[in-house]
Amino acid sequence: MRFAGNAIWFILGGAVIALYWLIGAVIFAISIIGLPVTRAALEMAKMSAFPFGKDVVHVRELDRKELSKTTAATGTIGFIANIVWLLTFGWSLCVLYIFAGILNCITIIGIPFGIQAFKLAGISLWPVGRRVVTKELAQAARQSNAQDQLAAIRENA
Repeated sequence: MRFAGNAIWFILGGAVIALYWLIGAVIFAISIIGLPVTRAALEMAKMSAFPFGKDVVHVRELDRKELSKTTAATGTIGFIANIVWLLTFGWSLCVLYIFAGILNCITIIGIPFGIQAFKLAGISLWPVGRRVVTKELAQAARQSNAQDQLAAIRENA
């Protein structure tokens, strides 16, 4: 089912929106300062081309580092990169996804595609620090983090 959904999505517009992400990645790759945005745009291009069976998680859900230990994607540089992305490509991608979501939700058959478009609309505004992984890996990472949080709460109780 994932293959069929991805094939239909790719043909009916996913390729075009993924290409827009790739154009943004190339523009930001030209400058050295734009490399965190380039990585995020490449990750989101993968998701935009074939979204079914994948999920987007924050890098902190995968690396399990403490919040005090920042990286380029999660610290001040990532915040500034997200602001720059939002003001350049983010808002236009969000509008594209919302438009695609509304068009897809007009028909009953298109509702799953519309839901994917709306999910991608939110991610397109703030992509730096996000990674595209399989749904199973995202669920395992979230479950592991939840177990760690529960253990920490039990220790403090």
